[in-house]
Amino acid sequence: MQRFYDFLRRHPTGVDSFWAVLLFGFSLLWAVQQTSGVGPRLVAIPTVALLSLAVALRRRAPEKTLVLVLALGVVQVALDVPVNPADFAMLVAIYTVAAQGGPRWASQLGLIGGLLAAPISQVRWPQEESSIAGRVIVSVIMSVPFALAWVLGDSFRTRRAYFDQLEERATRLEKEREAQAKVAVAAERARIARELHDVVAHNVSVMVVQADGAAYVLDAAPDQAKEALETISSTGRQALAEMRRLLGVLRTGDAKESGEYVPQPDVGQIEELVEKVRGAGLRVDFKIEGTPRPLPSGVELTAYRIVQEALTNSRKHGGPDVGASVRLVYFDDGLGLLVEDDGRGAAHELYEDGGADGRGHGLIGMRERVGMVGGTLDAGPRPGGGFRISALLPLKPAH
Repeated sequence: MQRFYDFLRRHPTGVDSFWAVLLFGFSLLWAVQQTSGVGPRLVAIPTVALLSLAVALRRRAPEKTLVLVLALGVVQVALDVPVNPADFAMLVAIYTVAAQGGPRWASQLGLIGGLLAAPISQVRWPQEESSIAGRVIVSVIMSVPFALAWVLGDSFRTRRAYFDQLEERATRLEKEREAQAKVAVAAERARIARELHDVVAHNVSVMVVQADGAAYVLDAAPDQAKEALETISSTGRQALAEMRRLLGVLRTGDAKESGEYVPQPDVGQIEELVEKVRGAGLRVDFKIEGTPRPLPSGVELTAYRIVQEALTNSRKHGGPDVGASVRLVYFDDGLGLLVEDDGRGAAHELYEDGGADGRGHGLIGMRERVGMVGGTLDAGPRPGGGFRISALLPLKPAH
């Protein structure tokens, strides 16, 4: 049965044609019984045929169908073709133009024509035994179906427009949700990329420096080579622990649910980071100004990663015998960071354009991290040589 209903919905003109054939059959029967003579029948039969045709084509051309029906009504009045079953086509045409949501003039014309049809028919074909008051009452009663047809059609049009608006809104919201999901995925990928870069770039850089040093002093100073290998081992374990934490978050969505929980680095571990960098051969002067106090976790992690990346860059780009300094300044409303070195500095494109061939992503990551907590970052060469990174991290993110 459902397939049959679907078939009918797919072929609306066929359904209308079926009802038009039935209407024409009843109207033809009326024309044969109620008209006498060849002349009246020659007028009545084409009229009812055209009215039935209007029913068949009502959804294909609703405005033209309405005009045809009204014109046939004028022909009926002019050629004395009384009210007959085919005049039902006028109700159908009025409903159709009101429901289709076409030009407003067509809907208004249908309403006016329907309201005038009954009074005109009472004037053209009056009943001799009825009074004027009776004719008025009959005209009002006969006008009700035309008014109801228009009201039903207009209500259907309004309801359909409302549902179309709801469907459009649902589609728009679905697209917005998809866009938000894509943005969230991109942001998460960027965050993971920053974390991986910070972990891999720093720890691998330390391991490379220590490995080169161990290879250089392996024969002359075995004890120093052993210390370098121990540093490589501990650094590698730390990198693996942080990598496991990141991969655990990717698999479960929560670091606590992964097999191993590793706390996020914070400001308190910067001094330990500086000691490891010193052990890797970079001279670093570390100083804290102001009163240390707990900070938001996002600010703590951002500060640690900025110092980590800055010292890694100093070791990579500063050249031999480079020295660096790290300053942490606690303000009432935030934390200030200043990392400087006296080396050669980075190439211009690395800190201005983000680098090419995969280079320069560390500074891009710094800017992204600082922007996420509402802070400011300034990175560039020092006037006297070397490189400087300055950041201000507020306690409350900017809105």
